[in-house]
Amino acid sequence: MEETARQICARLREHGHIAYFAGGCVRDMIRGIAPKDIDIAADARPQQVQQIFERTYAVGAHFGVIVVVENGQQFEVATFRSDDAYSDGRRPDAVHFSSPEEDAKRRDFTINGMFFDPTKNEVIDFVRGRADLETKLIRAIGDPAQRFSEDRLRLLRAVRFATVLEFEIEEKTWNALVANAPSITQISAERIRDELVRIFVSPQRIRGWDLLDESGLLRAIVPEIEAMKGCEQPPQFHPEGDVFRHTRIMLGMLPQTVSVPLVFSVLLHDIGKPVTAAVDENGRIRFNAHDRIGAEMTERIMERLRFSRAEIDDTVEMVRQHMVFKDVP
Repeated sequence: MEETARQICARLREHGHIAYFAGGCVRDMIRGIAPKDIDIAADARPQQVQQIFERTYAVGAHFGVIVVVENGQQFEVATFRSDDAYSDGRRPDAVHFSSPEEDAKRRDFTINGMFFDPTKNEVIDFVRGRADLETKLIRAIGDPAQRFSEDRLRLLRAVRFATVLEFEIEEKTWNALVANAPSITQISAERIRDELVRIFVSPQRIRGWDLLDESGLLRAIVPEIEAMKGCEQPPQFHPEGDVFRHTRIMLGMLPQTVSVPLVFSVLLHDIGKPVTAAVDENGRIRFNAHDRIGAEMTERIMERLRFSRAEIDDTVEMVRQHMVFKDVP
């Protein structure tokens, strides 16, 4: 993949253009990790890119993005740009083709704002991303509040990068994230779902759970989980404490590699306890039918987040049957 990306950049240079690798692939290369995909940023306009390469198609020509197909592989080639306001909290109202520096400054986090020149084999860093990469910091480029208001998904992306990379979130970025957490519901359920999946299938999912909780994002996205806080359980069976703490411990007991249904069934297995909690005549805490009711709640939550039917069915069945395991020898 990298060799083909270098060939594309070389072809652009042959036609008088600047062309760099851009974004997350540069971050991964610096960390010694082979990138899963390579995005290219150039000063060539979309029409010029289409004239240079035989096989292309537009995925966002309005935003300066053309897909180039070479050697059976697809590469996004984006024109350096700056963005106008983001009225919908997702996409810019308009873009202006600009310089590499301006393009870097419109991106989300410093670790994703670097370029790599494949001709000189050097990193081009206008945003001090390399320094933050070395100190393991997630820092918004420029004004954090503005970055998050431009695209609310960045709230979850900050948590995901901190989780997967095991980085800290810089203080001003964190404060802006917390302040803007309630606005996460302004974006589509599908985009939220995809980030949650990336966080919870990560081996560092407990770190993700804690950041989602402390930021207020978890409460905004799945308020049913917030209800587990303070929902006490019989101490003879659950000395660890309330349902929220119990669920966190269970997530930590999962193997590193998990399927989506498995991790979400653990996340939601006791979601029915807060609404079924009662104390019997002997003073014992009971959660009668919490498995059945929890399965119904799980289905509604996952439908709300637009999971696939197969993922929903598998997860719901595991939640419905989770009490059976206590009887397994």
